[in-house]
Amino acid sequence: MVGAGSLATFLSLALRKSGYTITEIISQNLPRSRHPARRLASKVGARATTGGTADLDAELLWLCVPDGAIRKAASSLAARAKGKVRFAFHSSGALLSRELASLRRGGAVVASVHPLMTFVPGSHPVLTRVPFALEGDDPATRLARRIVRDLGGESFALPAARKAAYHAWATFTSPLWLAFLVTLEEAARAAGLTRADARRMSLPIIRQTLENYSRLGPEHSFSGPIVRGDATTVAKHLAVLKKHPAVRDVYVALARAALDRLPTKNRNELRRLLKD
Repeated sequence: MVGAGSLATFLSLALRKSGYTITEIISQNLPRSRHPARRLASKVGARATTGGTADLDAELLWLCVPDGAIRKAASSLAARAKGKVRFAFHSSGALLSRELASLRRGGAVVASVHPLMTFVPGSHPVLTRVPFALEGDDPATRLARRIVRDLGGESFALPAARKAAYHAWATFTSPLWLAFLVTLEEAARAAGLTRADARRMSLPIIRQTLENYSRLGPEHSFSGPIVRGDATTVAKHLAVLKKHPAVRDVYVALARAALDRLPTKNRNELRRLLKD
C-alpha cells in the first residue's frame, strides 16, 4: 500500500480483515509521512517503508495518494518494481489508469479502482454494496473485481471516456451535497437558528427524504411549495433571501432544476419568478 491517509488506512484494514496479507506501507521519507505509515503498518502487520527502501514483495501495488502525486509515486517505484509487481492500482476517481504507465512499462498490468464512498478521519464507513468504478487492463480489472467482492462491495466497468463525467457525478454525491448542507445552515440562520440547531433539526426530514428517494424514487418523494405550484410562497422565499444572496442563488438554481426535472404545477409562473 502506497500512502497512509484516510483511504489507505481504511482499505488496508478492510483488506486485512478480508484475509489479504499486506507486506508494506510505503510512504515518503518525511516525518509527517513516516509516522502515520508506522501506525498503519502496526495495525495490519506490515512493514513501514519508503520508496527507497521498499522490498515490493507483493503481487499488487495499490497507490492511495493524492491525484497530483500518483504519476510521480508510480515513476519513483517503477525501477524497483520491475519484474516483481504483477498488478498496480490507483484509487483516483478522476484520473485514468494510464497514470501508472511507468509501472506498466515495467511489466505490471494496471487499473484505476475507485470506491464511491467518502473517507474522512473519525468516520467508519462500511463497504457493503459500495460501488467501485474499474478502468484499465483486463487482467487488473479482473483482480480488482475479485478483491471488491471479497470486501463486500460491487464493481462496475467504467469506460475511460466516461471517467471525468463519473467523477463529476461522484462529486455531487458527497462534497457538493455538503456544500448544499452548509447553505441550508445559512438559511436556517436567517430564521434565527444556530448552525448546530440547523443540523440537529434538519436531520429527521433529510433522513426521511433519503429513505423516500431510495424506496419511492424522486418523483414520488417531491413535496413542498414547488410541487404544489405555490408561486405566492416561493415569491416570499425569494424576497426574504435577497438579504442572503449566496443562499438565494442556490435556492434559485435548485428550484429551476426542480422545474426542469420534477413534477410541478403552475410551472410558467414559477419560471417567471425565478428569472428575477
